[in-house]
Amino acid sequence: MRPPFDPPTEADVAAVSKQLGRPARNVLGIAARCVCGAPTVVATKPRLADGTPFPTLYYLSHPAATATVSTLEATGLMVEYAAELEADADLAAAYRAAHESYLADRESIEHVDEIDGISAGGMPTRVKCLHALVGHSLAAGEGVNPIGDRALAAASWSPDVCACGEDAW
Repeated sequence: MRPPFDPPTEADVAAVSKQLGRPARNVLGIAARCVCGAPTVVATKPRLADGTPFPTLYYLSHPAATATVSTLEATGLMVEYAAELEADADLAAAYRAAHESYLADRESIEHVDEIDGISAGGMPTRVKCLHALVGHSLAAGEGVNPIGDRALAAASWSPDVCACGEDAW
């Protein structure tokens, strides 16, 4: 079954391109939105048009979200979360389940041999990219990715409070 996200409109692709500062590639859908409706997480095809495998299905695109997550990464939060994963078997099991959920979402769209078993953000054993993990949390909903949920809770940005600005999209 395909993950539940909105198919992209031309306005969505233009907004994501503006958010990223480059043309958006192979947009499959908008997996999460700001309260105002602006794209927050873009879903990208597992294989790009040029044939390149692309494991990051859920890509955080909202500038305010990416900025706050970058700040979290800069403060060393990934190291803290990695230590928690090593110390807490229940957290590690939930994180592995998040990895499996991510793989199932991507696999439901397209199988790509080169990225089979590879999800994003360091899952299932490392914390490598909070942007990918927060993107997964926003797309899948609370309770699916425990590390993404924790990072989102620690963020100074929220999808429930618009920080887009007038010309966001």
